[in-house]
Amino acid sequence: MKRFAYLILAGLLSLSLSGCLVAESRYLNKVEEADSLSKELGNLKQQHDALIASNAALMAKHDKLKEEAAGLSRDKLALQQDQAALLKDRAELEKVLKAKSDTFSQNISDLRQKIAILETANSNLEDANRKMKDDIANLQKAKEERVKEVSGNYEQLLQNMKSEIAKGQVTITELRGKLTVSMAADILFDSGKADFKPDGLAILTKMVETLKGVKDRAIRIEGHTDNVQITGTLTRQLLANWELSAARAINITKYLQQQGLDPAILSAAAFAEYKPVADNGDNDGRTRNRRIEITLVAKD
Repeated sequence: MKRFAYLILAGLLSLSLSGCLVAESRYLNKVEEADSLSKELGNLKQQHDALIASNAALMAKHDKLKEEAAGLSRDKLALQQDQAALLKDRAELEKVLKAKSDTFSQNISDLRQKIAILETANSNLEDANRKMKDDIANLQKAKEERVKEVSGNYEQLLQNMKSEIAKGQVTITELRGKLTVSMAADILFDSGKADFKPDGLAILTKMVETLKGVKDRAIRIEGHTDNVQITGTLTRQLLANWELSAARAINITKYLQQQGLDPAILSAAAFAEYKPVADNGDNDGRTRNRRIEITLVAKD
């Protein structure tokens, strides 16, 4: 700037030397104007330097902001990617949850149906259980009545046949609701025969009224013999002890039917010597084995 001022002064001097004189006041004004311009130029240069410094600071700040903006853009992109991944995961989760919800709903529906079926089955079982209890109670009652009936028959037979019992010709036993009258065959039949002796019919007659009172039991007549086989003239009528025991049981069965007993509850069975109650090695044992048994048994 000083160089610029010197140039102006030099110009003025050259003008004065060439003969052009300028008024002193005009010269001084020019000098002042030059100084003023020089100061203004210095101020402008200072302003220019300040602006350059400010611009550099702004550029630095701009670069920093640009870098921060780039970082924010990267963060935004990362966030967008995370958001997209989250949305995808959410969609998949919702899909899985819906599938599970549908499965659970179906399972709940199935379970409700099964519960309804089980409740119905349980109700049916309870009804069946109540019916079974009623049936058991009825059976127990019927059993007690049968026991009473058998016991009553037992007492009547004991009373009616006490003389034969006393002589050992008849034994009457009651075991678990089964009543058995065992009679020595000799009081009913002659040896080796199946026709009744007169006294034998009288003994059977003592039993008829009691046996008529039997309602819900079957009456089985069993014929038993000893192990001595039939010989002599008897073989013309009876082939063996099987036939003898069968004929005696059948004749008693037919007699009881003739006295009014229901034939539907009567049956005859033959055992010959194959169901002994004593040893056939002596007379006493063989006598005990020759017997007729009338048994009250449960109906088939």
